Amino acid sequence: MHWTYLFIAAGFEIIWAVGLKFTEGFTRLWPSVGVGAAMAASMFLLALAARGLPIGTAYAVWTGIGAAGTAILGIILFHESASALRLMCVALIVTGVVGLKLLQR
Repeated sequence: MHWTYLFIAAGFEIIWAVGLKFTEGFTRLWPSVGVGAAMAASMFLLALAARGLPIGTAYAVWTGIGAAGTAILGIILFHESASALRLMCVALIVTGVVGLKLLQR
């Protein structure tokens, strides 16, 4: 169950990170409220996951999924660079996350 919490927490991290773009510097109320709610949910679920997982693993997986997911959505939603080198870097992040999951006891 702890891994489930962690993956959901990472999903909320992606939501709030991408949502920051829509807040326009926290000048738009509803996107800002949504970002705050996603941040709170993400941190709460990370805390639940950390009850049963080493914090180093939980935090690294949480940030890795968040970083990779945000980068991918940046490419899709905001037409950010999709260069081969950038995609390779995202793949390295994903590889690290998978490695941490597989090596977890």
